[in-house]
Amino acid sequence: MPCQGLQNYVLTDHVRWQMQRRSIGEAELMAVLEASEQCEEARPGRCVYQSMVSTGESSRPYLLRVFVDLDRDPPEVVTVYRTSKVDKYWR
Repeated sequence: MPCQGLQNYVLTDHVRWQMQRRSIGEAELMAVLEASEQCEEARPGRCVYQSMVSTGESSRPYLLRVFVDLDRDPPEVVTVYRTSKVDKYWR
């Protein structure tokens, strides 16, 4: 299943809670979904959209990873997180 930019999706209660807990703004999440730098299939029906971001707190790059269930209509954003383990996930 090819991953493409998403413009029509639903944010689950879980992802909204994770965004608040992890201080990730909806604009950041939307930017990754609409124009991700990379996307890969995590399992059938679920893709991980990811892009490099900087938080402004340091010059260190971070990866913002957004998990989306594409086997639903509309697709559901499941969770999101920021990680410094760029080498582990960047392909």
